[in-house]
Amino acid sequence: ILNGVDYEEWNPATDRYVPHRFDPSDLSGKARNKEALLDLLRMPAATTTPLIGMVTRLTHQKGIDLLFDALPEVLESGRVRFVALGSGEHQYERFMHGLQERFPGRAVFYSGYSEELAHFIEAASDIFLMPSMYEPCGLNQMYSLKYGAVPIVRRTGGLADSVQHFDPATGTGTGIVFNDYDADGVRWALATALEWHGWPTVWRRLVQNGMRQDFSWDRQVDGYEQLYRQLGK
Repeated sequence: ILNGVDYEEWNPATDRYVPHRFDPSDLSGKARNKEALLDLLRMPAATTTPLIGMVTRLTHQKGIDLLFDALPEVLESGRVRFVALGSGEHQYERFMHGLQERFPGRAVFYSGYSEELAHFIEAASDIFLMPSMYEPCGLNQMYSLKYGAVPIVRRTGGLADSVQHFDPATGTGTGIVFNDYDADGVRWALATALEWHGWPTVWRRLVQNGMRQDFSWDRQVDGYEQLYRQLGK
């Protein structure tokens, strides 16, 4: 049974932490949130350039090792902007700080945690990166779906259960899912995201598919009730 999301707290149509609200039928607020976050972080305006977001604990479990080569490569190309929020193991914090120093105006790292900034990153990002080694369930990929931040996830645990790889031919799916736990898997996923982002109609369909998913507690409670009934027999 997957985690449930409190959509009273995590809903871009009502979120008190973001300046511009939006929903699947009107994504204009998301674009304005991106402009506002770039301005807040003093990043050059680049509204057509995909913004990749991360909100995470910086631990081995979260797959940060896979980003050591792949993320600098895509930042070097100038094709993306990157913002991360989190704290954890020193080597991973050092890596994130290094990205900010190496790519000023393209990468920003906030060490620590801010509830407001976590919501803002979800609301502004085009892509949400979550390349975990393992993930019993996870919540950030569900938040990202609701906020139209297309999740890039590895096919493991709850990530595989909650994100369906998108198929441009049929228009079905909600994110980008890679299989192998290695840097090439991340490279492939990032390249795929950038390709699809260049097709506005396809990208909009992908975003809207994710936003229309329901991971509310109203849905998950039914699973618990059925389980308890079976256990009580």
